[in-house]
Amino acid sequence: MNSITSINANPTAYRALADAFKAEETEALFALLGDGNMHWAASLTSLGVRGVYARHEHAACAMATMYARRTGKVGVASVTCGPGLTQIMTALATAVQARVPLVIFAGESPLDAAFYNQHIDQRPLVVATGAHYIAVHSLKRMTDCVREAFFKARTEQIPVVLGVPLDLQKQAMPAKTQYLPSSASIPNVGRMVPNDADVDRVVEAIRSSQRPVLVAGLGALQAGAVADCEALADACGAMLATTLPVRGMFDHHPFGIGISGGYAREAGRRLMQEADLLIAVGASLAHFTTDGAKLYGKARKIQIETRPLGLKHGRQAADIFLQADAREGVRAILDRLPKDIAHHGWRSDAVAREISGGPADGAVFPAQPDLIDPRDAVAAIDRVVPKDWEIVNSSGHCAYFAAQMRGRRPENFGVIRDFGAIGNGLSYAIGAAVGKPERTIVLIEGDGSLLMHAQELETVRRHGLKLLICILNDGAYGSEIHKMHADGISDEGGTFGRGDLAAIARGFGLRGRTLNSPEQFDQAFLDFQSAGAGAELWDIHIADNVTTPVMRAHMGH
Repeated sequence: MNSITSINANPTAYRALADAFKAEETEALFALLGDGNMHWAASLTSLGVRGVYARHEHAACAMATMYARRTGKVGVASVTCGPGLTQIMTALATAVQARVPLVIFAGESPLDAAFYNQHIDQRPLVVATGAHYIAVHSLKRMTDCVREAFFKARTEQIPVVLGVPLDLQKQAMPAKTQYLPSSASIPNVGRMVPNDADVDRVVEAIRSSQRPVLVAGLGALQAGAVADCEALADACGAMLATTLPVRGMFDHHPFGIGISGGYAREAGRRLMQEADLLIAVGASLAHFTTDGAKLYGKARKIQIETRPLGLKHGRQAADIFLQADAREGVRAILDRLPKDIAHHGWRSDAVAREISGGPADGAVFPAQPDLIDPRDAVAAIDRVVPKDWEIVNSSGHCAYFAAQMRGRRPENFGVIRDFGAIGNGLSYAIGAAVGKPERTIVLIEGDGSLLMHAQELETVRRHGLKLLICILNDGAYGSEIHKMHADGISDEGGTFGRGDLAAIARGFGLRGRTLNSPEQFDQAFLDFQSAGAGAELWDIHIADNVTTPVMRAHMGH
């Protein structure tokens, strides 16, 4: 949509800014209001934008982050100046690491005030997270700054913070203006096609390999290259894997081996370690994807990316680079790949059976009375929740278990854990629910993470969101207690007891129930469905002695 929006003659600056945000196709605003943003926010929602009002600024930013990831739109959040802005640093850094486009309207202290008790130099804080900061200090260029913010967010996939002084917001604009949205300035250049010589190098590497693995990332999904990736893997006899954000993409394929990285399944990890060629399509080959170089140690690496990086997280990313759109790059390889290429027996019926029938993690742990193995808890959730429902996975020790759910499309599975921060899950679920209001959102979260921002349960009730909140409750910060035990130090600072999270949910006006047996899930889900509207929290008491493969590797086990 590139239509010009007329901004009425001499409106207040905050109204002109609201008109510009509306012209940028803003549909939802996640905010906590204060002096520095309340006039602008009220103007924006008066234009038909949905206002979702959080109880904490961090949560508002996190909500906008998952909203953007699940809808493909720019997420919009707003906070007041000073302490309002300082509260979002963790959520902002997470969005930067995950390359999520956000525009955040933040107040600034008044330009003409000799003293303001919420004053702080905001730019250095924002820039330190990796986000971009635009100080809006000119009435004449005020709406131009909005266009610049949305342009940068869209083209660079980065959060942008607009800092607008409170007193400047209330001044009248100098004249009637015309606003052309940022989308009109984004060059329409089509898909990036690869260089022929680079394609030849890739084809030769594939021809000389015997055990290839193709790993697809977000770039492959966004380019519509999923079927092309499967065709290439079938043509050269490769295994199919994904990065964490698009887990589930190849679950239907007999040689889809799951997530590449620390969350790899047992069969997948073995095959990745045996591979002699890695073909990464639309994936950055980050530390996570190779599990810190523990995978693909025998493999040459090919990266197909629009912006390939030679050095990533301190390591050489690949040996051969093909700069291209994921779909165009894969199709060019397919066009030049010989039809009679040998497969060398890398794929077999026995391997297919191992992939489909083998456990994600077969480690055995002593049973704990009246507690559920977290793997069994997630399996029960996976059994009762329809495959086309929306799943949101949090971060922390429990995130591994939910990531192993099979047969769920990446479009229906939201996960952002690039910064390793817990405390975001409930806010992410709210953002997903606002972005997809016709769907029911299922959140799988840890108890420690939930309690960091449990106040947002009230936001869920107030906005009438349909959520099933599944809390894997081990009564502790899971990652920390396992590391404490391994290092032989006291776990006093990481163990808190399970409490009664179901009662906490009821205190906020939601439904709540406690589960401590896998057999309880079927009836619990039937009751959830029959209850109709509203949200419900399942306080799932899990064993605290079950560790993930990632944790066991960290502990040297």
